[in-house]
Amino acid sequence: MQYFMLARLIGMGIAMVSMVSAADRPNIVLVMTDDQGYGDFGATGNALIKTPELDAMAQRSASWEEFYVSPVCSPTRACLMTGRYNHRTKCIDTFLGRSMMASDEVTLAEVLQDNGYATGIFGKWHLGDNYPMRPSDQGFSYSLIHKGGGLGQPADPRDNKARYTNALLFENDREVETEGYSTDVFFDHSFEFMEQSKKAGKPFFAYVSLNAPHSPFHDVPQGLYEKYQKVDFSPIMVLDEGKDQAKENDKLARIAAMITNIDDNMGKLFKKLSDMGLSDDTIVIFLTDNGPNTRRFVGPFRGKKSELYEGGVRTPLWIQWPKVLKPGSQIKKSVAAHIDLMPTLLDACGVKEVPNGMDGRSVLEKLKNPEVELEQRPIVIQYHRGDEISKYHSCMVRLGKWKLVHPSGTQKTKFEGEPKWELYDLAADPGETKDLIGVEKEVAATLIARYESWYKDVSGARADQPGPPYIVVEKDKENPSVLTWQDMIEGTWRPNKVGYYKVEFTQDGRYDIRCEAALGYKLKKDEKWTAKLELGGKEYSTPFNPETGIGVFEALSIPAGRYTLKTKIVSEGGEEWVVYHTRILHR
Repeated sequence: MQYFMLARLIGMGIAMVSMVSAADRPNIVLVMTDDQGYGDFGATGNALIKTPELDAMAQRSASWEEFYVSPVCSPTRACLMTGRYNHRTKCIDTFLGRSMMASDEVTLAEVLQDNGYATGIFGKWHLGDNYPMRPSDQGFSYSLIHKGGGLGQPADPRDNKARYTNALLFENDREVETEGYSTDVFFDHSFEFMEQSKKAGKPFFAYVSLNAPHSPFHDVPQGLYEKYQKVDFSPIMVLDEGKDQAKENDKLARIAAMITNIDDNMGKLFKKLSDMGLSDDTIVIFLTDNGPNTRRFVGPFRGKKSELYEGGVRTPLWIQWPKVLKPGSQIKKSVAAHIDLMPTLLDACGVKEVPNGMDGRSVLEKLKNPEVELEQRPIVIQYHRGDEISKYHSCMVRLGKWKLVHPSGTQKTKFEGEPKWELYDLAADPGETKDLIGVEKEVAATLIARYESWYKDVSGARADQPGPPYIVVEKDKENPSVLTWQDMIEGTWRPNKVGYYKVEFTQDGRYDIRCEAALGYKLKKDEKWTAKLELGGKEYSTPFNPETGIGVFEALSIPAGRYTLKTKIVSEGGEEWVVYHTRILHR
């Protein structure tokens, strides 16, 4: 190992004891879909949504029966990338700056890259769009991604028009036009990456992190949608009060089209690996990031995205590795979670010492031999809105067959009062229908104590660093820096609620700051508009053109330092609008 690589690993808290030879290191393809539920597969009992390729993969794989993720996007991704509970990483929500992950976290991609792997991401990152939090800053040598939490969200380029077909994406941090449906594009580029890695003689880690079947649902694979329009989805539909069945049926037809398109691409993936002669030596992993984005069939469970019941936090986990894992093996009565994937993969790749501070553990031996007994340990999942964790709010503890849950809802940022715990025996009651909190009091007390210990630990992890991370403006790393609504602190996604950014300028200099309105804004053209900027205790104003949706502050002299930065658009009549994108250019 070269000296500089060893020095970096030591700086990460990693001591390399030994590694398997380069020829024996497996490739890794990790596929994770967005907002696809546990019950959206034939292999999990869905007779209406067609997933033949994934059903076949399940038969060829080691399947982990009780595998947990967080109930929403970014927390799951932070846990997966670091092997740590997301609350340690500053990533605790999905928007308003709370989905940015601290840049000093050591990622799976960083460790694999430093151990000779080619590393690529294709699709959704959702852990920070600016330096130093982008995939390219966090261990990925190649990236083709959308920004923010999904296409059609406020991190998108102004003219992307929420399109999944021919989308504007970001390749190695540069905006590019693409041709085709986004899922096809991400898979196709991952195939090219695999081929190039093989030609270079390097094992690869391809993180195919899809944005489908996340909303919006207006742009879906048309041929598949036309077929699914003829399907009656009422057997798998769970209608909330007031929902229109015909509209929900159409929505499920669109979601099903997106899912079957993913399945088709999985078939292309397996063929590509076979054609390259890499099937036996490649670990292929499939999972979802959280529960489904509508109330629908989730197997024997209940719940959906954002909820702590099993349907919101359980995912199939299929791991295909013909050289090592027995096809069709099933891991039962053993609980694992997203935090376990990083240590497990590092173990599989021969990294004998892993980054300090991981909460997860390698479960490789259990995958190889399902009869191996693992020591029971609690898995804790907590998610709700807000800049910081709130004790007892929207949380669960899983230990053995028992699950303690406090389903207080996710939209409020704080929980006040006494928690109303629920306790379930999941071995006997996977649907969580029989609350045993008043019967198994000793079990409940034990799990509450486990939660409180966990809460004390993770809530103190970055107590000296309150709030979201700083976006760093550094000319040689990102110029311009484009600040989007995705990371605006204390705002909302309503255009009349203005928030601010935490920004660190690393260099004294002259900066142009450009304010851009969303193309969908309906600004009154007969009024005078002004762009306003607050930075470092100073206020600036400049004319704003409602026709172009642009106003520019030119050549501002800004000393290096940390600031809060607020931009807004104001009419002469007193209307205030959020700036869609704020571009900071170091001259």
